[in-house]
Amino acid sequence: MRTRRVAARTRAVIRRSAFVGLLAISALFGSLCGLMLVYSVDLPQMQDLERYRPNTTTELYDIHGRQFGSFALERRVVVPYAEFPPMLRQAILAIEDKSFESNWGVNLFRAIGAAYRDLHSKGRAQGASTLTMQLARNLFLSPEKTFSRKAQEVLLTLQIERHFTKEQIFALYANQIYLGRGTYGFEAGAEYYFSKHVRDLTLPEAALLAALPKGPELYSPVRHPERALKRRNLVLSEMRSDGWITEAEEVRAKAAPLGLKVEPPANSIAPYFIEEVRRQLEQQFGTEQVHGAGLRVYTTLDYDLQVAANRAVLNGVASYERRHGWKNRIQNIVLAGQEMDTYEHPDWTEPVEKDAYFHVLVTDATAKEIRFRIGSKQGYIEPADWAWTQMKTGDALLKKGDVAYVRILSSDGEKGIHASLEQDSGAQGSLMAMDNSNGEVLAMVGGRDYGLSQFNRATQSERQVGSSFKPYVYTAAVEAGTKPTDIVLDIPTTFSTPSGPYTPHNYEPNFKGPMTVLEAFAESRNIPALRLAHQVGIQKVIDVAQRFGITSKIPAFLPIALGAADMKLYDQVGAYAVFPNDGIRVEPHYVRRVTAADGLPLEVPTPKVSEVTSVETARSMMTLLKQVTLTGTAAAASQMHHALGGKTGTTNNFTDAWFLGFSPSVTCGVWIGYDTRESLGEKETGARAALPIWMDFMKVAIADRPNEQFVTGGEKKKLDVQVNSDAKLATEEQKKKDTDEDSDEDQTSETTKPVVDRTPAPKIPPPVQKPEMPSQPSPQDYVPKPVLVPGMPSQGPQAPSPAKPQE
Repeated sequence: MRTRRVAARTRAVIRRSAFVGLLAISALFGSLCGLMLVYSVDLPQMQDLERYRPNTTTELYDIHGRQFGSFALERRVVVPYAEFPPMLRQAILAIEDKSFESNWGVNLFRAIGAAYRDLHSKGRAQGASTLTMQLARNLFLSPEKTFSRKAQEVLLTLQIERHFTKEQIFALYANQIYLGRGTYGFEAGAEYYFSKHVRDLTLPEAALLAALPKGPELYSPVRHPERALKRRNLVLSEMRSDGWITEAEEVRAKAAPLGLKVEPPANSIAPYFIEEVRRQLEQQFGTEQVHGAGLRVYTTLDYDLQVAANRAVLNGVASYERRHGWKNRIQNIVLAGQEMDTYEHPDWTEPVEKDAYFHVLVTDATAKEIRFRIGSKQGYIEPADWAWTQMKTGDALLKKGDVAYVRILSSDGEKGIHASLEQDSGAQGSLMAMDNSNGEVLAMVGGRDYGLSQFNRATQSERQVGSSFKPYVYTAAVEAGTKPTDIVLDIPTTFSTPSGPYTPHNYEPNFKGPMTVLEAFAESRNIPALRLAHQVGIQKVIDVAQRFGITSKIPAFLPIALGAADMKLYDQVGAYAVFPNDGIRVEPHYVRRVTAADGLPLEVPTPKVSEVTSVETARSMMTLLKQVTLTGTAAAASQMHHALGGKTGTTNNFTDAWFLGFSPSVTCGVWIGYDTRESLGEKETGARAALPIWMDFMKVAIADRPNEQFVTGGEKKKLDVQVNSDAKLATEEQKKKDTDEDSDEDQTSETTKPVVDRTPAPKIPPPVQKPEMPSQPSPQDYVPKPVLVPGMPSQGPQAPSPAKPQE
C-alpha cells in the first residue's frame, strides 16, 4: 500500500515536472520566436541584396585609352566569380572558412565563439565567423558588439544561404571585403599591392591577400611587412594542411619575399586636370554618382604630353631658382616642435624615381655629405650636388631637421637615394596646352606641388599679363585697316587721359622712330602699341579680348594696352588658339565622353565654337605672331625649326612672366611668378623665365609632326568641330555695330581708323634675340580683385598694390 502511494506520488511529480518542462520549452520557444521576430524586423529583404550594387571606382582615361586617375568613395573593381583563380579561393577558404562549401552559413560553435570575442575584444574578430556571416555583417549591419547584432547576423546569414548559391556568395564577399589602404575587394587589392589583375596572382601573392581580411591595417604589408609575412605563411600552412598545395609548393612560397609593387597614388600624374574634371562631372551628375557609380570618363588629356608638361614646369622653375642663388628659405621641424621619427611630408606618397622632385627631411649634415630620408628610404647629397649654392660645406648649408628640396639623380644606389640639392623659395609655374582643331585640353599644370597647394594657377589665378595682351590691341587695329607693312612711330609721346597726362616709356631707354607694325610687334615696343590702341579706342581693344574669350573684368583705360589687367592662363590659351584657327574660337574643354558602368553613354556638353574674327584678320595677326619667334623677343624658339608663333609677356617690376604660343596643331601657355606677387628678379622676362618651359614642352608636342605648316592661300583651316552659325551671325552683327558706332563711342580717339604711312617696309633684319619689355603700369588707382585660395592662408595669391607709373 505504501509502495502504491509512493508510486502514485512519483507519477504525479513526473506529470507536474513534464508539464512544467513543456511549459518552459513552450515559453522558450515563444521567446525565441519573439526574439527572431524582433531582430528580423529591421533586416533587409533579399530583394535588396539582389539589387545591391556596391560603390565602384570611376575611372579616367586619356585620349589613347590609358587610365591615369579615378574617383572613389571606396576603391573597388567588381569582377565575376570566374575571375577569381582557384588558388585565391582556396587560400581564402583555408584561413577564413574551411567548411564554406558544405556548411549552411552558420557554425553554431564558431558563432558562439565569435559573439564572445566580439563582445570582449577591442577590434573586430574577423575569421571567427563564416564567410557568409562576414558578408552579412559587412553589407548591412553595424560594427557594434552586442548579442542582438550577432543574432541579426545569424538570421541574415540564413536568408542569404537560402537565396544565393555558394558561387554568388563568394563573389559578393570577394568584391566587398576591405583589404586596407582604401581598397575593397580582391581585384582592387591585386591592382594596388601588385599592379596586376587578380587572375594573374601567384601563390605567395594570393596567400598575402587572403591574409588581410582578418586585420587589414594590423597586417598591412606596407606598414607592417614582418607581420604580413608571418600571416601570409600561416595561410600557406593552412593550405598545405587542407591539401590544396604540396609541401614543395609551400616551401617555395614561404621563401618568396612579399614582392609588393604598390601602384602610384591615384591622380598623381595630372592632379590639377583631374580636379577640373571632378568639378565638371559633379556639377553635371552629382557627387554620389561620380564617386560611386563606376563611370568611365574618356578625357582629352594626353598622358605623354602631361608627363612632358610636369617635367618642363618643374625643371624650368628649378632653373629659375638656381639663377638667383641660395636663399636659405628652409623650414626646420625640430625648431617647430615636431618629431623626426614621425614626420611625414605630402610628397612622400609619390614613387621615388629618377628626375622626380621631393621635399626631404635632413637627418644629418657634415662638411662632405648631407643625409636625408623620404619616408623609410635613406638618401644622400654630395658636394658637387650643392656646388651651385656657393656654400663650401654641407653643415653650413643645412642642419638636422631641415626640410630640403631635391631632385632625384638615382633611386637605387648602394648608399641609398642620390639627389641634387634644389630650392623651393615659393616660385610657382603653370602650363596649359590644347589641341587647336577641337579645343581639347591636352595637358595642365596648376602649380609646382599639388600636395602643398591645390590652387590651380592655370584656371583660378588671375595675373597681370604684360605684353601678352598686345595681340588684342593689334587685332583691333588690323580689323580697323592696319597692315603689317604700315609704319607706326616709336617716339616720345604723351597721351591725355581722364586722370591726366600719361607719358609711357619703352623697356629700353630709347626710341626707334618710324618702324613697321611688324617690327614694333615682334620687338614688343610699348609706344607703338599705345598709339594703335589710342587710335582705335581702348574699348574696341577690350571688345576684341572679350570676343576672344577673356572673361576677366578689364577697366577701360589706356595702359591696359600694355597688359595692366589680370587674366587667367586658361582664357589666354583659348584666345591665342583663334589665330592659327583662322579666326575660330573653340572653347577649351576636358571631357570627350562618359559612359555608365554598364557601358551606356551619358550626355556631356559640347564645346562652344564661334567665329570671333575674320580669316583675313587672323592671317595678318599670324604674320606678326610668327615674326616674334623668328626675330623678336622669342627668337630663341627659331632653333626648333618648326612653324611657330606666339608672344612674350612681362609685367612691371618683373612680377609675372608669360609666354603664349602655338604650332599649327597645339597652343600652349606658360606663366611663372610668386603667389605673393614679389618680383622674380631683374631681367626675368617672359623670354627668359617662361619661354624655355614652353620650348621644352612643345618639343615633345610637335615631335611626331615635323612637317606641319600653317594654312595659307585661299584654303581655310579645317577643324574637328562644327562652327555655330548663330555665332557667325552674331560676329557679323558686332562688326557692323562697331563700324556704325566708331565716331560716337571713343571720345579719346584721334580718328576711327589709324592714320598710317603706306611707305614699303624696310628689309627685315636677321634673327636677333630681343629683350621683352615689361608693361607700363596704370596711371589710375586700379586694384584687381584678390584671388582667394581655400586652405592656403600662407601661400595664397595676394592682391597687388595699386600700380604706379614709372617716371
